[in-house]
Amino acid sequence: MTKALTLQALAAELGLELRGAGVACTLSGIATLASAGPTDLSFYHNPRYSADLRNTRAAAVILRPEYAADCPVACLLTDNPYLAYARASQLFSPKVVATGNVHPSATIDPAATLAPDVSVAANVVIAAGVVIGAGSVISANCVIGEGSSIGKYCLLHPHVTVYAGVRLGERCIVHAAAVLGSDGFGFAKAGGRYHKIAQLGGISIGDDVEIGAGTSIDRGALDDTVIGNGVKIDNQVQIAHNVRVGDNSVICGCSAIAGSSVIGKNCTIAGAVGVINHVSICDNVTVTAMSLVSQDITEPGVYSSGTGLDTTGNWRRNIVRFRQLDDLWRRLLRLEKRGGGQH
Repeated sequence: MTKALTLQALAAELGLELRGAGVACTLSGIATLASAGPTDLSFYHNPRYSADLRNTRAAAVILRPEYAADCPVACLLTDNPYLAYARASQLFSPKVVATGNVHPSATIDPAATLAPDVSVAANVVIAAGVVIGAGSVISANCVIGEGSSIGKYCLLHPHVTVYAGVRLGERCIVHAAAVLGSDGFGFAKAGGRYHKIAQLGGISIGDDVEIGAGTSIDRGALDDTVIGNGVKIDNQVQIAHNVRVGDNSVICGCSAIAGSSVIGKNCTIAGAVGVINHVSICDNVTVTAMSLVSQDITEPGVYSSGTGLDTTGNWRRNIVRFRQLDDLWRRLLRLEKRGGGQH
């Protein structure tokens, strides 16, 4: 924890009502209801854990007021326990602070510009024309290509590769082994061969963006690939060239967004979703896990595709029937024509 907090101090920090005994208790961490001890904070937001709530040994639980009677320990009351938990978690997380230290094994081109307090760890390579803002931390083995810029208070975890011409906003977090600015998958076919299309754009990434481990975001072919403010991208996501992702959207693990697609603001793309090229998704859309988006979505809402889990025997029989749907539809049309469209 970054600093010792009593329950009373935590309640004041988060602006929550504290109800119950032990207000002077000093907290040591956050834990689940089932595993929490007498110096741990916990939270409750899902009724399936009601038994754990009734039996918890935590110092206090963040929860909604209507569940306070079921809680045997002190309560921190809020209408949004999960958000309050998120805010509390930041108080218990170790902080990475820029110190201005530059490891002697780092290679920094003289034409790069780093704010005085930027931290640069071992084996980092920073090319000419790079600009890094105040308070940023560049972890071991990162590579930052020519002419790229990284805003204030960013954190690049180890082994991040930033190609040339990438612009990263302020307060961004990029996790290990992410690749920003690799070539988009662009080729022209002629004479039985593929001819590479030079990828001449860059990437523009907004403020408060988080990019997961092993994620790749390709540079644009001509214009930039654009990631809006507040976007959160999970691990092992592929975002192709010229994609545009609107502010405050979330893209979950193993999803793949094909080239020149547009995802609106406040969208959620769940795990292992595929979005084909040149598709547009409007604002406020959720696409559920393992769906394929093959056409534009023009109305807000929740969208799904694919088939639900079933026993293998039923699944195989239904797959055969899916293959017969087109033939059944055509037969139905013929029958309707014979009957004059009457039922």
